[in-house]
Amino acid sequence: MCRNITTLRGLEPAATPEEIEAAARQYVRKVSGVTSRSGRTEPAFDQAVAAVAAATAELLRALPPRRQPPATVPPLRRLAAR
Repeated sequence: MCRNITTLRGLEPAATPEEIEAAARQYVRKVSGVTSRSGRTEPAFDQAVAAVAAATAELLRALPPRRQPPATVPPLRRLAAR
C-alpha cells in the first residue's frame, strides 16, 4: 500500500525520531487521503501521526536486529547526504 515508505529497521545509526515521524506522516497521508491539512483535518491528522509514530518507535525497539541493512536509505538521509 505505501511503497514510498522506506524500511527503518536495521538502519545504522538507528532511525531518528524525525525519520519515524516522516514515515508516520507519509502513512497517515496515504490512508486518510489528506494531502493538504485544513483547520478541520489538522487535529485528527496530527493525533494520528503521533499515534503511528509512537507505535512505529515501539515496534522498532521490540524487533530483533536485522542481519542486513535495508536496501534503501530514508529520504531524510538522502537529503542530508547532498
